[in-house]
Amino acid sequence: MNEEQQAMEEQVKVLIDKVRPYLQRDGGDIEIMNIEDGIVYVQMLGACDGCMAIDITLKQGIETMLLENVPGVIAVVTV
Repeated sequence: MNEEQQAMEEQVKVLIDKVRPYLQRDGGDIEIMNIEDGIVYVQMLGACDGCMAIDITLKQGIETMLLENVPGVIAVVTV
């Protein structure tokens, strides 16, 4: 793994850790499964798994935040 990839992964982890308390407050959580070719693969846990609002949370919240703040990220996908 090169320095650029390591920096991207660290930035993703920092930002995910910032939103985690909001997800946990509602009984959910998020786990980073993999980051490959600019795509961040996440697993939604707890109340987030199967939640009707997960697409909004993921696309308009988490993905938008990562796209705006982490160079190299092109998408966030649930696994």
